[in-house]
Amino acid sequence: MAHPLFRGSLPALVTPFRDGAVDEAACRALIERQIAAGTHGLVPVGTTGEAVTLSEDERRRVVEITVETAGGRVPLIAGCGTNDTARGIEMVRHAKTVGADAALVVTPYYNRPSQAGLAAHFLAIADAVEMPLILYNVPSRTGVDLSVETTVRLAEHPNVAGIKDATGDIARATLMRSACPEDFALLSGDDPTALAYAAHGGEGCISVTANVAPEGCARFQDALLAGDYETARWWQERLIALHRALFLDASPAPAKFALSVLGLCSEAMRLPLLPCAEDARPAILEAMREAGVQA
Repeated sequence: MAHPLFRGSLPALVTPFRDGAVDEAACRALIERQIAAGTHGLVPVGTTGEAVTLSEDERRRVVEITVETAGGRVPLIAGCGTNDTARGIEMVRHAKTVGADAALVVTPYYNRPSQAGLAAHFLAIADAVEMPLILYNVPSRTGVDLSVETTVRLAEHPNVAGIKDATGDIARATLMRSACPEDFALLSGDDPTALAYAAHGGEGCISVTANVAPEGCARFQDALLAGDYETARWWQERLIALHRALFLDASPAPAKFALSVLGLCSEAMRLPLLPCAEDARPAILEAMREAGVQA
């Protein structure tokens, strides 16, 4: 079985802004809402958290706020990815120091390393800090794909605890499950295919949709973890329109729009991202209604 910390509904938390700065009060309120909804864990400062437009001090502070607010009630996987191995080690060390349970480390973006370079990057971090690492493979954003073979090699390291697989390639789950250690956590990074990913051996989802519909996503994952696929399919059908609507514009703009409608944070973004396009908003509102998410 996978490590119990790394399973279920794990929202990739948005980072709310107000007047150009991180809105710490809104961060705390969003975390409390997640815990009250039965979320299984928290993932701050990832892609949905706009990590690439946060300063290093802001990234550290958001992780600290999340640790403080969660207070050990749910596990926390801190986003620590960079395209510079030395800085990645620093981010993981900070996450460990402040009390995060694991670090989410994305494949280095823009510089497009080889598979050997990817392996060296992750192994350097795993060797430098004794902390569980969750590999993060999202080739649509980074321009590089962490192969199944490289993942299997990395999974042999005692500090490499799992992967967030945002490829949408369901067959990968079977290939990794059959070759990686039993306690290596397979986490989907793609809400629409999370049901199929679970059927192929996944244990949870690091989710965008869980920002907006935390209770529905938690119940969906509860059903999957219990092997109750009939209930899981019911939730999948209820949530599928929202999964799709939250990517009608550059993420996380649609999620922030939805949260602003719920009165939970502003929809402010940082350039080069803009607030959600006007023509996407009606579909998002309709999808929220279908998912049972009301202000």
